[in-house]
Amino acid sequence: MSRVKKQLTILLALLLLVFTSGCWSSKEIEDLSVYVGLGLDLAEESKFEKSINEQGGHYPKNNNFTATVQIVPRIGPKQENQKNAGASEGQAFLNERLTGDSLFQIFRQFALRRDRPLIGHHLKVIVVSHELTKKYSLEQLLDFILRDNDIRPSSLVLVSHGTALEALSSKEPGEIPAFYLKGVAANSYRSNKILHPVSLAKLDGKMQSGASFLLQNILTAEGEHKFSGAEIYKGETKKWIGSFNQIELEGLSWITGEAEEGAVKSYAEPMGHTVTYEIKSSKRKITPMVQGDNISFHVKIESEGQLMEDWSSPEIPSTDKYIHGLEIQFADTIKEQINQVMSKMQKTYRVEVAGFGEELQIKYPKVWKKVKKNWDETFSQIPVTFDVKLNIKDSGSSTD
Repeated sequence: MSRVKKQLTILLALLLLVFTSGCWSSKEIEDLSVYVGLGLDLAEESKFEKSINEQGGHYPKNNNFTATVQIVPRIGPKQENQKNAGASEGQAFLNERLTGDSLFQIFRQFALRRDRPLIGHHLKVIVVSHELTKKYSLEQLLDFILRDNDIRPSSLVLVSHGTALEALSSKEPGEIPAFYLKGVAANSYRSNKILHPVSLAKLDGKMQSGASFLLQNILTAEGEHKFSGAEIYKGETKKWIGSFNQIELEGLSWITGEAEEGAVKSYAEPMGHTVTYEIKSSKRKITPMVQGDNISFHVKIESEGQLMEDWSSPEIPSTDKYIHGLEIQFADTIKEQINQVMSKMQKTYRVEVAGFGEELQIKYPKVWKKVKKNWDETFSQIPVTFDVKLNIKDSGSSTD
């Protein structure tokens, strides 16, 4: 490189340093309130709110819902008094609540009672009470969240059978419920009783499509939480209409092809002893068929796995005939689960949340255009057949 070129390179580098701007408008994390969980419940003003309102601290609003913001408190010499802020001794989080009719305004109201503004960049989960979604649509409740650029679209959306506040509470010292709930949701690869996680971005897509959809349900008892079944939302209204229990969610996972891992338990003849099959792989194919105005579907399901538990041993030897009989029995158990969830979809709630419409749209787009507007009702009258085959590859570490 010539001397002139070298000097020009150095000069250009210096100019870039001069014109490169830093984060002049940034705020230090210690000066912000980082919230990791958000809960939405039916309106119920806290004692703090009632007392403040009596003192003239109210503002014009309707009490449509109560928002719970789960904050991870700062650590250091400036740490706030957690007990006064709403956290019990040993808790690693604060749950603060405000009631109103605008989530955006509620977030701004927190600026009147906290020295640090809220920041949503680290929001992990949004929990909505299913009772609240009977009254208001998810589209209404989450409108601000979907518009706010500060909130990550990867935030998970869950539904609580009880209150969202209960789901965002914990008696376990050091546990942050928002992190705990996100961790349990990630276990969907271990059990087909857990709905595949629905992020804010996925939920927005589902609502925009107009199709009915599911959200993971949370039960709470004695301060502990459990994922159990799923809540059903009508595509037209985006409101709660019903639930699937754990067995029905298992049956649905076989139809959608999401039965990646998990257990299938049955009771083998002639003694009714417990036998358990572990899913190692599965695949399904939905075939739509159209003849004139008549639509039908056939679903082929195949799975490979292993026999992980057999309470008949050693009375009944694991012969090929015995194993083949168990394959048929496990397949029948899966069919029962499928029939149970199909009955809920077609007869009880008259919704389609298993992906049949998507398959029809791909293979018969012209037919889909005719039926998509009233697809849920149309699907309730459509015959669906199933073919389920299981293959037990081995019996675990058994030396039989």
